[in-house]
Amino acid sequence: MNMSAAYPHSSGTHKPVSVAPAGACDAHMHVYDRRFAQFGSPDAMVDGATVDDYRLLQQRIGTQRTVVVQPRVHGTDNSVTLAAIQSLGPTQARGIAVVRPEVTDAELERLHAGGIRGIRFTLYTPTHAATDFAMVEPLAQRVHALGWHVQLHWSADQIAAHAALLSRLPCTVVFDHLARLPLPDAPSHPAFGVVSRLRDNGHAWIKLSGAYLDSKTGAAGGYADTTAIAQAWVRQAPERVVWGSDWPHPTEPVTKPDDAVLFDLLSQWVPDAATRHRVLVDNPARLYDFS
Repeated sequence: MNMSAAYPHSSGTHKPVSVAPAGACDAHMHVYDRRFAQFGSPDAMVDGATVDDYRLLQQRIGTQRTVVVQPRVHGTDNSVTLAAIQSLGPTQARGIAVVRPEVTDAELERLHAGGIRGIRFTLYTPTHAATDFAMVEPLAQRVHALGWHVQLHWSADQIAAHAALLSRLPCTVVFDHLARLPLPDAPSHPAFGVVSRLRDNGHAWIKLSGAYLDSKTGAAGGYADTTAIAQAWVRQAPERVVWGSDWPHPTEPVTKPDDAVLFDLLSQWVPDAATRHRVLVDNPARLYDFS
């Protein structure tokens, strides 16, 4: 079964994408396929997915560059991420890895040569995480020498609780999914101030990520009710924001969009075309080391 069969709405006609400028980057493309089945639930995988399938998804939302994000529980084998980068083309793809504490310098060098430019700590749901807070600082020290950043998928409470740790990290920090964080009283939540201070000091980036079903259904905790939060981050520092579509995604196992709904969501978050160009093209080129 291929991706089109698994996701019946991923093929066929769809309305043209109108907001993606030339050189646009999707900075959050997951790689889920059966090569990872030993690490997680097969129900969350795409059966028989190939890089061509992901290239089709890339074309559908109008992006030319891709940042491949390692799935959260698959932290000890980055081979699929590297294979995707190589197949998509090293000049047009980068990757974010999840690594073990005992990763060797030689392994890090190989990951760098393969197109990896950051490591990811997913602690938003700790029971499924392949990492823990004690790993963050020592690994950040090591990857800083490579010019990599550290990408954090943390909850607002986790960010606030670990403010001192964040201030010590030597490398650039990318806060992921900030349009989804539980900040009902933003900007009064302490996490808002932590992220803002790091960003204003040139130490942090913000990645706004959208998900298809959340945007369509308005599910509690989803993206549909977070436009104001996303707009606040963009308004404050548009030069420090990047976008990620956040799909394919295991929370969307049945259907995929047959239109440009994710970029429709982005156009709500970033209504101005010049700012969208900065978020989609200029900022990712700086952050992810694209020429």
